[in-house]
Amino acid sequence: MNSEAIAKDKVDAWFTKWTTLQTTIHTAHDTRSGMAKQLMEEAIELFEQLVHAAGDEVLPINGVERLAFIKAKPGQYACYRQLDELFKETKKRTARLRIQASKS
Repeated sequence: MNSEAIAKDKVDAWFTKWTTLQTTIHTAHDTRSGMAKQLMEEAIELFEQLVHAAGDEVLPINGVERLAFIKAKPGQYACYRQLDELFKETKKRTARLRIQASKS
């Protein structure tokens, strides 16, 4: 595990980007503007970049399978909700890994 990659200031930047995208995606679904799929593809790329930078250890349980589900139909609202959950769980996991690393 790369302790530097999961440092709070580094991962918080990823989650801040997600928060901004999340709001936009939610609005796109509410208004049915047709932009949700494109925005979700951007968000999926953001998530993949986060995992690549921080390491596979940050992936939540069934993260690979869940990401495959999301990538299969990124325009669906259920996939947006699932990606939101992946970001939330990843944030918790990085915090837990940071604490474990600091105790070592």
